[in-house]
Parts: sequence; structure tokens; C-alpha cells
Amino acid sequence: MKRLLPFRDYSEHDVVNIFALDTANTYLSDTGDGDAGVIVKVSNGAITNDAAQYVASSYLGKTDYPNVGRNGYPEVPLKVGVAGSGEAALGITLFETAMYDENGEKLLYYRQKALENQAVLSGQAVPVLKRGTVTLSSAAFESSIPAPSTALSVRSGGKFGEAESGDSVYGMVLATGERIAGATADYFAGAAGATGTYAIVSIDF
Repeated sequence: MKRLLPFRDYSEHDVVNIFALDTANTYLSDTGDGDAGVIVKVSNGAITNDAAQYVASSYLGKTDYPNVGRNGYPEVPLKVGVAGSGEAALGITLFETAMYDENGEKLLYYRQKALENQAVLSGQAVPVLKRGTVTLSSAAFESSIPAPSTALSVRSGGKFGEAESGDSVYGMVLATGERIAGATADYFAGAAGATGTYAIVSIDF
């Protein structure tokens, strides 16, 4: 189940577009640290003279032929990583970071599909939202979704949880509801006939 649902309301002025996620989901169909809706922290803020750097990567495939990937794989040097409990967080990812589509085809060669699925490649800058209103599935929370008006803080795995005394507060639950899958599997609710819970959340990092 993906963490970030389609409804969201925010200003582009509250989106940071200079960091790449330091991990990635292998496939678009996976769920993990590369998901959209993951709370992230700055893991490498060392600015270099170049906006991109080239590194050796098996993602390019066989590169020992003349002029095939000899410069390496381009990636953004500034990085964010998955935030944990008690850590200073930057915001939540708006796009998924993934390497292959559900058929095992490299998104490197299928940029249109990555765009259609709101995904970026490993090493590409991922938009990080600092402030706004988003809709999150239960997968974005450490345990069950808290009740409306509950203050939220960061928990392990880049997830939200109910804020406790002394926690930094990064958001509040505005409303909660249920999403029911029909006769076929639902991308967010789960298997056919399953019921998934979700919440509209105001975030402010």
C-alpha cells in the first residue's frame, strides 16, 4: 500500500527540489523507503561545484564497451535519507524513487512511464514538501491512524505517529476515513474487497 494519496494542497514555494533520496524502491509496484510520503532528513548537505556528479553504477548495465556509460551514472550529490524518531526532518517526499517498472524494465529507458507514475530515478532530485495539506494512507503511520486534531511527530521508518511530550510537532490530523476496494485490487486500499483507512493531514516542517 502506498503512503501518499492523490488529494493534496500546497504551494510550490514550500517544495524543496535539490536533494536526491539516498535509497530507492526496486520496482514501481514495491512499497518501502523509496515511497512517496516518506518523511526525510538531510543526510548529505555538502555543496559541490557541480549540480550533478557521475558515479559507477550497475544500473547502467554492461559498460565495458567503448563510449557506453564511460562517464558513469549521473546523480545529485545532495542527499536526503529516511528520518527516524527524534531526528530533525525536512519534509515528505512527493514522488516515489524507483529503478524498474512492474515488468522489470528499467525506468532509465522509459522516462514517460516514470513521469506518469510520479516517480524519479535513483539519484534524481525528488521533490520534498515542507508545508501543506496531504492525504495519507495507514502505511504512512507507525501504527493506527490517530484521531482528528491529534498532533503528529516523526517515528522510525519515516512515518508519522502521535506526538508525545517533548516531541517536535510536524503536523496534525484533520480528518479520517475509509477507502473500500471494489471487485479488483485497489492501488491504495489493497486486495479486492479490502478496506483501507486514510487521513487528511496538515504538515509543517
